[in-house]
Amino acid sequence: MALLPLTAAHRRSVIIALATVLCVCYFMTIGHEDSYSSFKSLSTQWTVSKDSAVVLDVKQTSEIRPQSKPSPSAGNISSSVHSPPRRANATLVMLARNSDLNGVISSVEQLEARFNRKFQYPWVFLNDEPFSVDFKKRVSVLTDAEISFGLIPRDSWVQPDWIDEDRAREGRNSLVRQGVIYGGSVSYRNMCRFNSGFFFHHELLTPYKWYWRVEPDVRYYCDLDYDPFLFMEDHDKVYGFTISMPEWEPTIPSLWSTVKDFVAKHPQYVARDNSMDFISDNAGDTYNMCHFWSNFEIADMDFWRGEAYTKFFEYLEATGGFYYERWGDAPVHSIAAALFARKDQIHFFKDIGYKHAEFAHCPQGKQWREGHCSCDPNDNFDFAQNSCLRHFMRLED
Repeated sequence: MALLPLTAAHRRSVIIALATVLCVCYFMTIGHEDSYSSFKSLSTQWTVSKDSAVVLDVKQTSEIRPQSKPSPSAGNISSSVHSPPRRANATLVMLARNSDLNGVISSVEQLEARFNRKFQYPWVFLNDEPFSVDFKKRVSVLTDAEISFGLIPRDSWVQPDWIDEDRAREGRNSLVRQGVIYGGSVSYRNMCRFNSGFFFHHELLTPYKWYWRVEPDVRYYCDLDYDPFLFMEDHDKVYGFTISMPEWEPTIPSLWSTVKDFVAKHPQYVARDNSMDFISDNAGDTYNMCHFWSNFEIADMDFWRGEAYTKFFEYLEATGGFYYERWGDAPVHSIAAALFARKDQIHFFKDIGYKHAEFAHCPQGKQWREGHCSCDPNDNFDFAQNSCLRHFMRLED
């Protein structure tokens, strides 16, 4: 069969067909990015013969960027921003020596676990000597809260030069002969005097209003899910305690007469609705020795810094009784709170499980259960024969 001669039109058709085949082969062999770019370019060139909607689709595809999935909580972050939880202007404070380290660690880790891990109140540690590097390192890892270590100024700690040392020594020897604990210790007297009139003026504590006094080697038995500082603040309290007991009478033979002298000279400082019935069984004639055990205190430092207590401490200090006898900060604080504050401003923290030495307060009933307390409810000093809690309770009658 003879082949027909190709016309010019036929030759053009064959050339176009071959060119198209070559283009298709080219696009099948190049890389993805080059293919996409060439396809876009080719699509644009094809707009002459294609619908404009196709071109629009290509342009949108080139401009869209993958969007990351929103975090499940992202919407909540902007819509539910909360203000920080309210806190009191308060601190946890401990007076300790380097040799107390193990007892300090025990007390701090318990209070952190039971209370402060949730509330993050700062800690202040005070010592009459510089804290060791090891002490600071080992204590600092126990809390995420702010922590400060301070040195007690010498004039706030040591026995004043004006004290008659011969008389003071005789006082110490007399207590030793009577078998009174710390009877011969000058450092114990330094501590009592410091806690009575100076700690709340220390530069690390002056920024704060409230304090919780913590001791080495104590026990905290129960979870505390509320803020006791805010409780004190909101209910107009000035002093909180867990244990009360009588003081050793040989340590304060002249304290009450000194208190009565002060009150006679400054009756304006005595609160009208005071707690005299806690500290006296005969309307103030004699002191029944009852005091709040001050190794646990949650209290208002502005009360100690106030005019009434300042004048009171200065009056006591001038007698030298802290060294000639062995006046403790517990009876000093307790007498002042009982006289200069209203009785409704003193609070018994019956829900805080606490033990120091052999004396314990263990919450009872519902509070014991809700606090997940580890103490034995029967190991409770509240109404032991030598407890003063019944004297406090009669204030409510």
